[in-house]
Parts: sequence; structure tokens; C-alpha cells
Amino acid sequence: MPRAGLSHDAVVRLAVEVVDEAGATGFADLTLAKVAAKAGVAAPSLYKHVGSLADLRREVAVLSVRDLTAAGAAATMGRAGADALRALAEAWRQFARAYPGRYAATQIGPDPDDPADAVAREVAAESVQVVVSTLRGFGLPDERVIDAVRAVRSGIHGFVQLEQGGGFRLREDVDRSFEVLLDMLVAGVAALAAAPVTAGSPR
Repeated sequence: MPRAGLSHDAVVRLAVEVVDEAGATGFADLTLAKVAAKAGVAAPSLYKHVGSLADLRREVAVLSVRDLTAAGAAATMGRAGADALRALAEAWRQFARAYPGRYAATQIGPDPDDPADAVAREVAAESVQVVVSTLRGFGLPDERVIDAVRAVRSGIHGFVQLEQGGGFRLREDVDRSFEVLLDMLVAGVAALAAAPVTAGSPR
């Protein structure tokens, strides 16, 4: 039965439902036909509300990044240093477990030169700022913050992606391994903050 009062926001929300229901591949496999079926309308009817599949994917990604940012901000509120970094990592991992399709959508970097990605760039900057604020508690010099952000994001995302893809099949406890990763990230960021900045050092 067709959805009454279909609108732009309603179509985006239906697309998010489609992504959530399909699991880790939900975002990659998102199509207008699937959203139309969810809405109970013909696919061409969606063009009254969204310009294209690319536009709809962008909207889903923006919403997903906002949700992940909110989860990270809530987890780190009132925390600092190692405690904040651990809380942020746990929030990201839990978000990926609960919404694997949406988590995949958060990994699409917006085009820095495309006007259509203006909102996506804004929400991405907000997301990065949560990480920056978390790492500031380690006393990192300005010239090393982005390096630390990239290293932390790579470490956590790599673990989460391997976990979601079934890459950890040995009997040893995966949660324990995640804690070891966090120990290493905390130690690494602390070491980066303590190391003297010289002409030959990174950044």
C-alpha cells in the first residue's frame, strides 16, 4: 500500500530503513527501486522528492555521519585523555554493530570541490572535531593532531571492518583484542604528544 504524505524527508528515512535492513552491504546495495518498494510506489514517483540515487545516497550518508557524531559526542562528554579515546572507540564499534549499513555510509568522504557535497563536508567536519576534541586531552601539538586523528580512525575502523567481515575467526576473545588495540592507540597518541617536534619529524 502506498505511503501517504510521501516527502523528501520521508524518502530519506525509508532509504535508511532499507540500508539498516540489509546489513553491512545495505548502503552499497541501495537502489531507488528498493526504496520505492518500501514506500509502495513506482520508482519514478521518487523523483518528485529526490533528484537521483546519488542524491539519496548523499542524504543517507549525511544522516549516518550525524548519528555517528552524536554517539561519539555523547560517549566522550565529561571524559578526557585515554578515558575519552576508549569511550569514543567503543561508541564507534557499537554503532557499527547496531547499524552496519549506516556505518559503511559514514566512510564515504565528501568531494572537497563539489557544491552538492557542501552539507556533507559540514557534517564530516563536525565528526572530525569530536575526534580532535578527544585527542586534545593528550596535549598534542597542533601540527600532530591530524596525524593522530587519521591513525586513530584507521586503527578503529580497520578492526571494526575486519570484525564485521568475519576476519577474526580464531578462538581468542575478540573483545580482549579490541582492548589491546585501544591500549596501543592510547600509548601511541601519548607518545606522539610527548615526542619533541623537530625539523625531521612528521609534520
